[in-house]
Amino acid sequence: MLDTPRETRFAQIRKRLESFEPRPGVYAWGYEFALFGLKQGWACLFGALMLALLVATHLFYPDGAALARYDFLTLAALAIQIAMLAFRLETWGEAKVILAFHVVGTVMELFKTAQGSWIYPEASVLRIGDVPLFSGFMYAAVGSYIARVWRIFDFRFTGYPPRWAAWLLAAAIYVNFFAHHWLPDIRLGLFAALFLLFARTRIWFTVWRTPRWMPLLLGWFLVALFIWFAENLGTFARAWTYPEQADGWSMVSPAKLGAWYLLMYISFVLVSWVARVRAPSPRSPTATAGRPLES
Repeated sequence: MLDTPRETRFAQIRKRLESFEPRPGVYAWGYEFALFGLKQGWACLFGALMLALLVATHLFYPDGAALARYDFLTLAALAIQIAMLAFRLETWGEAKVILAFHVVGTVMELFKTAQGSWIYPEASVLRIGDVPLFSGFMYAAVGSYIARVWRIFDFRFTGYPPRWAAWLLAAAIYVNFFAHHWLPDIRLGLFAALFLLFARTRIWFTVWRTPRWMPLLLGWFLVALFIWFAENLGTFARAWTYPEQADGWSMVSPAKLGAWYLLMYISFVLVSWVARVRAPSPRSPTATAGRPLES
């Protein structure tokens, strides 16, 4: 289970913000919306800093520097991670998620670059094969966001399928990322399985006082869309490039959204390894909206 919110400094700030009493009506709605944006921004902190580094080093990193740009990015990402733990901006449970994503992402990167799916065009020392080590932190940023937003918004679920089925589907999706280079791509079947398993699943989240919900399938799509926008910035910064961008930057194909959606699902299931999939509290009005989940 992820560490409790009391273990991060932001929990103290969040408690003060949540105790504020604006005037009812439009003022309360506006405050809740602003609080939602603040919490989302905080959950995105690791990824936002990484994205800012990609763009800033693309624009301003000196040519011919003794330390290669990619190596600087690796060391900077490691420094951010250490600082977030040292200043209690992140929990150790979330750090474990980041490590798992780093390993899973690096394995995929090694395979995909060997297949020519994308390349890292700049030289570096801190790398494994053709993959600079900072790339693993890009996957870790996704894991960091999901783990943090899960805790900050106190995610609860109704209509969640059996955990073994969710893990089995995640494994099939991960294997297909590799196997489709030699075997038929079963991506459409995987999307169908996702829909069948999670069509009834709602994710409940608490921004301020009142639990609110959306279909979990929609939530994954919104996050995948955000990652696709971030990927466009990353390729613009030449952190990596796709074959069609060899002669100059162009927008990443919207078809990549499907791949990001599936990766978002894998990310979610990995985070559920350290965060409990819980039903709404028995005292909550949402408690009767779906069947109980395992603790």
